[in-house]
Amino acid sequence: MITRIWTILRKDLLLEWRQKYSVYGLILYLVSSVMAINLLQEKPEGTTWNSLYWLILLFVSVNAVAKSFLQESKARFIYYYTIHKPVEVILAKLVYNIVLMMGMSLLSYLLFTLILGYPVLNPAKFLLMVLSGGISLAMLFTMLSAIAGMAGGNSALIAILGFPLVVPQLILLSDLTQPLFELRALQGWWKYFGILVAMDLMLVVLSVVLFPFLWKE
Repeated sequence: MITRIWTILRKDLLLEWRQKYSVYGLILYLVSSVMAINLLQEKPEGTTWNSLYWLILLFVSVNAVAKSFLQESKARFIYYYTIHKPVEVILAKLVYNIVLMMGMSLLSYLLFTLILGYPVLNPAKFLLMVLSGGISLAMLFTMLSAIAGMAGGNSALIAILGFPLVVPQLILLSDLTQPLFELRALQGWWKYFGILVAMDLMLVVLSVVLFPFLWKE
């Protein structure tokens, strides 16, 4: 199974390398967004900095991850069906999107720090949240992309299904990072972080359980 997962993962990496415009487009979007924020509000305060960071990362994840299954043709899905198990396909997509979003999250963090200042008072926890937030968004939009891709490639489903799911996730991420900008401690911070981890694990389980049924359709 690991070999077959690596085969799909390697295929996606090679396609991304050959079609560099998608990665360059994400980088351009990040740089231009941060520069626009800097022109409109130079050195924003901690609360604004935190909110803008997660909003930008949300839009990046939509552009980076949502195309995961939508870019696959029907013929390629049929080919996958003959040589791979559905669990292998969804796990390969999850791993690829997690790696991609971790890179985009770190790049966003670097750009925000260099251009908009660095009001974070607890860098270690915030860096942990940067990586965790990227992983969470990658898992969520991978599952939504799978549903949309198997439903005839209707990208509108991502917006319809994603809104009630992504809002609680963004609120949790924002609530976990907001105290890191202030000289106060959030009681039970690790407990709330555990809730985020539990949500991520639930998304993995749902993806593995539900994708085979979508695959058969």
